[in-house]
Amino acid sequence: MSGVSRREFLAAGGAAAMACGLPRALIAARFQSSFRVAVISDEISPDFDHACSVIANEFGLEWVELRALWGKNLMNLDEAEIAKANGILDKYKLRVTDIASPLFKTDWPGAPRSKYSPKNDSFGADFAFKQQDELLEKCIALARQFKTDRIRCFDFWRLDDPAPYRETINAKLLEAANVAGKHDLLLVLENEFECNTATGRESARTLAAVQSPHLMLNWDPGNAVARGELDAYPAGFDLLPKERIGHCHVKCAVSKPNAGPGGGFEWAAVGQGLPDWVAQFRALKRIGYRHAVSLETHWRGAGTPEASTRVSWAGMKEALEKSGA
Repeated sequence: MSGVSRREFLAAGGAAAMACGLPRALIAARFQSSFRVAVISDEISPDFDHACSVIANEFGLEWVELRALWGKNLMNLDEAEIAKANGILDKYKLRVTDIASPLFKTDWPGAPRSKYSPKNDSFGADFAFKQQDELLEKCIALARQFKTDRIRCFDFWRLDDPAPYRETINAKLLEAANVAGKHDLLLVLENEFECNTATGRESARTLAAVQSPHLMLNWDPGNAVARGELDAYPAGFDLLPKERIGHCHVKCAVSKPNAGPGGGFEWAAVGQGLPDWVAQFRALKRIGYRHAVSLETHWRGAGTPEASTRVSWAGMKEALEKSGA
């Protein structure tokens, strides 16, 4: 500050705020955490510039997770749109946690069609099994373009009885992980409530069966709760190989009364359902986890995606602060 008056310093701050298109009062200080705290951008808005502005300038974060931009799945962006997205990331000084791809969010060939297989595409993604190898190559290219080492994947749409197909599914996951590994990349398998690996217990089994240093877990205890594992934290989490947790999604769910296991749930704002994120963040910090904790609220109780994400961010921020993380 030597040689700069207080008035000059404040004026410079105001100019920076106006350059960002926001009043000075809305420019947040960078949020400090043990983790890479992020938000999936399209949970706020399909307008990628606006979403990044909220994440960086209002939430004070340095990380963003990419899934859909401008109403298009990341897999469908052309080179001009990728360049535009990178320009926006540079503008807001944001880094990318991972490529939140729809890899393996499809039916397993030869098995009965899953009741969870959507009639319409999910988050702008509708890729058949025969397209998955090509999709993986696209993910690898995007990881390079967005300077991240992680690609999110799934474990195929959920079957009533996956046992007859489990060995070949595991072999496919291992094959894909090895392909990613050749490019110094990691696959992070999300436990998704509509896929074959949905809970902490199922995640532990899948990871035990697919022994690859290139396959880690995208731990989502909210998804496990949605599948009926109400004790996702701590019981489900306790079963996980902690060194293989490579990404984490933050959301909450509540079960519907009398719905039965996996039979019904509703999304809730972070802090207003399960899991207990204060305890979960403490546990992640205790095991030395240092990767992403990414807000994926899914809850829409505040009326709009942006308003709902703001409510869930307030709950997530409070949980991070209370946990000491």
